[in-house]
Amino acid sequence: MANAFTDAVCALISSIPYGRVASYGMVAKAAGSPRGARQVARILHTQSEKRNLPWHRVVGAGGRVLIGHPEGAEMQRRILESEGVEFDGNGNISKDFFHWEFIVAEVD
Repeated sequence: MANAFTDAVCALISSIPYGRVASYGMVAKAAGSPRGARQVARILHTQSEKRNLPWHRVVGAGGRVLIGHPEGAEMQRRILESEGVEFDGNGNISKDFFHWEFIVAEVD
């Protein structure tokens, strides 16, 4: 059975809108654990398929795809680009695509 933090993380990730991203840290903070970014990554790894989470919308704080496996990272980038998310020449996502207010509003 999942705990409250896991449920909160999954709900927040599910609420990230099409064409937007949030960082692992943003999700952790909004779920009540400001230092829980790694825990968010573990939750994504174990719950994405089971809960049909939009895993591809969670990225690193600097706006980078953090999947270590090249094919997985390329897949995440392709999915995000298909949603209209833009990357700069260094592979970073523009801050315009981070939906900061949306995540904060979910906490209230």
